[in-house]
Amino acid sequence: MSQERNSARVAPVTPAPANPVPGDLAGPIAVAGAGVSGMATARMLDALGVDYTLVDDRAPRALDVATAISRLEHYALVVTSPGWNPEAELLAAARRRGIPVMGDVELAWRLDEAEVFGPRRTWLVVTGTNGKTTTTAMLAAMMRRGGHRAEAVGNIGTAVSDALHAQPRVDVLVAELSSFQLHWSSRLTPDAGVLLNLAEDHLDWHGSYEAYAKAKAKALRGGVAVAGMDDAEVRRLVHDLGLGAAVVPFTLGAPEAGGLGVADGYLVDATGGEPVRLAPARGIQPPGPAGVLDALAAAAIARSQGVSPEAIAEALGDFQVAGHRGQVVSEHGGVRWVDNSKATNPHAAEAALAAEESVVWVAGGQLKGADVSDLIREHGHRMRAAIVLGQDRAIIARALERYAPEVPVHVVEEADPRAAMTRVAELAGAIARPGDAVLLAPAAASLDMYAGMGQRGDMFAAAALRVAAGDSAEGAGR
Repeated sequence: MSQERNSARVAPVTPAPANPVPGDLAGPIAVAGAGVSGMATARMLDALGVDYTLVDDRAPRALDVATAISRLEHYALVVTSPGWNPEAELLAAARRRGIPVMGDVELAWRLDEAEVFGPRRTWLVVTGTNGKTTTTAMLAAMMRRGGHRAEAVGNIGTAVSDALHAQPRVDVLVAELSSFQLHWSSRLTPDAGVLLNLAEDHLDWHGSYEAYAKAKAKALRGGVAVAGMDDAEVRRLVHDLGLGAAVVPFTLGAPEAGGLGVADGYLVDATGGEPVRLAPARGIQPPGPAGVLDALAAAAIARSQGVSPEAIAEALGDFQVAGHRGQVVSEHGGVRWVDNSKATNPHAAEAALAAEESVVWVAGGQLKGADVSDLIREHGHRMRAAIVLGQDRAIIARALERYAPEVPVHVVEEADPRAAMTRVAELAGAIARPGDAVLLAPAAASLDMYAGMGQRGDMFAAAALRVAAGDSAEGAGR
């Protein structure tokens, strides 16, 4: 145990390892990042008795990066949290010196493969540009209904490292993995994996769309590969990878042989000899095509693991969408207020808009170079009006003027986050008509004004409720 490690040691966890830690993972290890992933890795290494040092300039009890670089010869391995860019100084220095660098999920995978925490678990991986969290939650619910001890892990719920030594034991890891986590994984091979969709995202981190897509494709290198073949970019990637018939496709249309789809109002599995009805397509949460696609993706993986149609139907019947992913946060005067703050890129916003017939669209924030032109061209006809706020509001307003000139655009200039969302709600409340949805689907990140997409959604919900209360008060006075 190193001196640096002592100061950052986290609470020990049991049980003791069932098998020895493989020599190439036995440390000493530099753990880059003392956030959620880094601390989960530290807890796992503590449970194994592996010597490690937490490295993070912003954590008071961790070693700073400059000092860690000066002592790199002390480490046999660097394990990075997913958010650390490949060109980060510590990681680049390690590569120059021939020290292996891997992600926290890759480390967990290798330890599980070596059965360090008992018999190897089943790994089910979910990735894509959008819909990961909903699909992962649906799949975990299906697996539990099917009698498995399953847990949603990764970017949703429990960190993968924590799940490996959790008690009671988790047998099935339903892992939502980002492009960052997959980038840092070299050997991870899931028992089954799904690629939901692909669109430009995180290009500043990956350096190119090709690198981003290559990272996402790692979800398809396991025993069962499921792909959303309604998505043109996924189709192209599957073709380029030469996967062809090896992929289990899912589609909103009628299922092709070997895949899943929708027929006569039902999700249908056609992977066997005779098509099997799984669950009604109507009533799936979140509503609209995106929710049905997520359910098909989850069902495809669940069926590959032997889960019955009855268990899938029960799981979907009880399923409720997670916060900020299409929740109806208020409904009054015949108008639904929908929080899809998680729609932080145009691709996600497009899915949210496609689920509605008539909307007051609330958009804006940090576009990160993304283009909203196609989104507006495709869905401008759904918009009663648009309300734009945040750093890139003018870009969205210009695109609306050019590609949907019939849509009234209201620009919110307030910089204070609460005041801005209050103004949004006031405008929306005056514009919306019975049957409309006031839809927060920003197509942009939130950090220009808000602490995160969660705070943005919470403030939208609170402002919607204030509008509802004002309407009720006016009605009581008439």
